[in-house]
Amino acid sequence: MSMTVEGKIIKIVKLAADDLDKFIQLIKLFEDVFAMENFEMPDKEHLEQVLAKSDFSVFVALENHEVVGGLTAYTLLQYNSKLPLVYIYDLAVKATLQRRGIGKSLISSFISYCKEIGIEEVFVQADKSDDYALDFYRSTGATEEEVVHFYYPLNKNSKDLGPNT
Repeated sequence: MSMTVEGKIIKIVKLAADDLDKFIQLIKLFEDVFAMENFEMPDKEHLEQVLAKSDFSVFVALENHEVVGGLTAYTLLQYNSKLPLVYIYDLAVKATLQRRGIGKSLISSFISYCKEIGIEEVFVQADKSDDYALDFYRSTGATEEEVVHFYYPLNKNSKDLGPNT
């Protein structure tokens, strides 16, 4: 899918396992947009393993081969249905290009892809206090649910969360 923003062509593409450089560009964009303090980029070997997983998807918005937006998502198999679910983990657009349709194009391209491969449902969460994210997802045609999210912080002090930790 392609779109034009301020006279520039933006292409939405799904990354392949060998697109490590673009994946790293997206992670750096997430770091900037989400103001991730004290973030340390995982090593390339780990990122290559993540990108190669069949249950992990990355879509990016490219302007002249530069990543200006993107999303990451995980496919989840269900025990109560043969059709999998997909969880959008992160979505961001470069701050200077926000509110110009790039995020909606990412969602639209990703939803089309998920329909083609037989996904039952795509879901994403947003913090109740993040009015911008809430308004954005509402504007994309998503159905909103009242859900409370719980989490258990584990291994927060460990930089290497390998099998021996």
